[in-house]
Amino acid sequence: MHKILPLLAGTLLLTSCGLFGHYERDTKGVDSLTQKLYRDPAQVDASLTTTDTASFGNMPWQQVFTDAKLQALIRKALVQNTDLRKTALTIKQAEIGLRVNKLAYLPQIAFSPSGTLSKAFIDGSSLTKTYSFPVQASWQIDAFGTLYNAKKQGELSLVQAKVARQATQTAIVTGVANLYYSLQMLDEQLATTRSTLVLWHKNITAMEAMKEAGMTNAAALASAKAQVLQIESTVPTLEDNIRQLENSLAVLLHEVPHAIDRNPFTADGFPTTFSTGVPLSLLANRPDVAIAEAKLASTFYGVQAARGQFFPQITISGQGAFTNSLGGMIMNPGKFLASGIASLTQPLFAQGKIKAGYEVAKLQQEAAQIDFQQALLTAGQEVSNALAAYHTACTTTDIAQLRLRELQKANDDTEFLFRNGNTTSYLETLTAQMNLLNGRLSLINNRYDKVQAVIKLYQALGGGRQ
Repeated sequence: MHKILPLLAGTLLLTSCGLFGHYERDTKGVDSLTQKLYRDPAQVDASLTTTDTASFGNMPWQQVFTDAKLQALIRKALVQNTDLRKTALTIKQAEIGLRVNKLAYLPQIAFSPSGTLSKAFIDGSSLTKTYSFPVQASWQIDAFGTLYNAKKQGELSLVQAKVARQATQTAIVTGVANLYYSLQMLDEQLATTRSTLVLWHKNITAMEAMKEAGMTNAAALASAKAQVLQIESTVPTLEDNIRQLENSLAVLLHEVPHAIDRNPFTADGFPTTFSTGVPLSLLANRPDVAIAEAKLASTFYGVQAARGQFFPQITISGQGAFTNSLGGMIMNPGKFLASGIASLTQPLFAQGKIKAGYEVAKLQQEAAQIDFQQALLTAGQEVSNALAAYHTACTTTDIAQLRLRELQKANDDTEFLFRNGNTTSYLETLTAQMNLLNGRLSLINNRYDKVQAVIKLYQALGGGRQ
């Protein structure tokens, strides 16, 4: 054993050989990407300058989605959703794997008792009884980073599992919110369509009376009835869309299909301004970016582990046994025997497998670096798209409101002229009413687009984790 001590001491000099390194982010390469990661939605070709470290994505989802009924649905989904429950099981599996990696530093101990009975069928021979109660122990010395790098990779696997759970939670929070607001939007479209139908049926009754009085003709009446049928045909489609969305939301809640209780549609209640935070915050907030970096770090330790395969493996083994068998002698009572051995296995020729493994590990690290950069670029794209969508939705909503105001005025004026001056036809009045309906539905869609843009921005910034 004393001959092993100089060897063990010498291994301390090898810690600088790149076998026990710590992963560090390539800040220079990341900075070159994040300096202009967000595109300014208000300018044609300009980057969004951000100095505020606060981020809309860091807001708890309860502060973003303030509708009480929506909050109740999100809470239920976070408890019952099957995908989220499966991620918890994945985390437990990763924790078990990490625990195994940590226990690898301890020696392996085995107990294998044995006993034999033998008798030679020769005159006068007696029955021979032997027994042995050995305890064997072996300990692999981590002189070249084999166990260290395996442990670090186990830690990163656990990190990936936890971040994957955050990604699932973000998807559930925003998914429930998106379905809920979609249902509200369809509710308002359906209510608007039905109220318009009530008015149009009254108009049809009035036109039938006017036709009897000779004030309009059959063609105008038939055209008006066709318009009513066209509007009526949208009602079952809207009702079917509502039912399908309710079923989808019920599945997300891990429940059988059923109706969803909800409040009337409103695009209010969201923050009036949004801070994206500095682009580097995406590294911590975006689950996909965090997972990509964890994979990159894992390949870093994989390269170290592959490099360690070029060095010898040192193992110390020992055995202690209580036995009555000592070679050719029979001893009663038994004696205790102990032995120890230190072994060193140095690979000399492994058919190129060790070198190939090292080269493959380096290629995997290079690929992971590319994936990490791509994940960061994708995150910047999604944030930029969400900012642009919100900016566009705000603009189109303002225009739609002005348009609806003019359509309402046109409808009122047309109806006034028809009732008082008879300078317009009843068909023109119906056309103005149809335009007003389309204007109302268009405004509902614009307000919904605005809500969707907020949800997409919140998800793109890694929101919904808290």
